[in-house]
Amino acid sequence: MVRFAEEEDVARVNELREQVNSLHVQGRPDVFKGGFCQQLQDYAKVLISGENSDIVVVERDGVICGMACVDYVRRPETLYSQARNYYHVQEIAVDEAYRRQGVATEMLGFMNEDAKKRGLNKIELDVWAFNESAIEFYEAMGFRVTRRWMEYEVK
Repeated sequence: MVRFAEEEDVARVNELREQVNSLHVQGRPDVFKGGFCQQLQDYAKVLISGENSDIVVVERDGVICGMACVDYVRRPETLYSQARNYYHVQEIAVDEAYRRQGVATEMLGFMNEDAKKRGLNKIELDVWAFNESAIEFYEAMGFRVTRRWMEYEVK
């Protein structure tokens, strides 16, 4: 079952978010801090109660095994760009014990339908280059690269 998270789901959602944070710390310790402080934990409540945000969860046998923190973005036209309306995935996680069992695919299907209902025409996300398994999954689901964020070490 895929649904929107509720306040009583926050503890489990944060367990999954902490897994994502640990992966990021391992992949880019120069960028991400270890640990999962109270302020990061409280952010889940902000998303759940937000007017333009939610947390999507996948539940199997009463256990939340996947989650995605999402925003609903409506950008007006500017001098540079066309108006844009899209579903933005901030974070996505599937518990290690449930990976490769269709959890993320099910979650993306739900988000796709929800985006349509909200009049949003794209789902956008970003992914760190070290996270090759996520990149492979997103590409298999039909995501395509639309821009690259690059860095250069000052010498």
